[in-house]
Amino acid sequence: MPVPKGSSLDPGRTRAAILRSAEGMLYEHGLDGVGIAELCAEAGISKETLYRHFGSKDGLIRSVLEARSDRVTRWLAQAATDAGTEPAAQLAAVFDALGVWFREPGFRGCAIVNAATQHHAAPASTVAANHLGRYLDLFTTIADRAGAARPAVLGRQLLLLLEGATVVADHLEGPGAANDARDAALALLSSAARRPADS
Repeated sequence: MPVPKGSSLDPGRTRAAILRSAEGMLYEHGLDGVGIAELCAEAGISKETLYRHFGSKDGLIRSVLEARSDRVTRWLAQAATDAGTEPAAQLAAVFDALGVWFREPGFRGCAIVNAATQHHAAPASTVAANHLGRYLDLFTTIADRAGAARPAVLGRQLLLLLEGATVVADHLEGPGAANDARDAALALLSSAARRPADS
């Protein structure tokens, strides 16, 4: 990105600006729908600058996906925290937050899972596995606090609802998928909380 004459370079700010620019392009066009030259042109940088910060296109992709994963998982965890201490309220808040996301202009599903579907190899597949693991940790924690007999199992079921709702919202029904998934998630949570540990 051009720097006004007399200004000092800020590598951290440059890197953040490249990530923002690349994230939008990769989300809209897919990993294979945009090349290095286009990414550089959009960010207003040279190829040398991109390579200096990220090493390669794969390095840029990894950084973009990791940054997005950090942001999204923090956002959903904060939604749960803001809902109070009741596990059912926290779970509902996660799916309500998803509904807000599903209504955003330009929504195209989960950028991280989309990337892993396009390139079923590292770095996209590695970042996607870690991303889904973070969702699973959030849901398993909620399930455990709710007194579920098998919180890890319930956590996986809730993860399936989240991912399924995201796909349906992208390809079929839109924001209503979050409400349907929330209702199913709350029913699962209620049932699991009542189930004896030996059942």
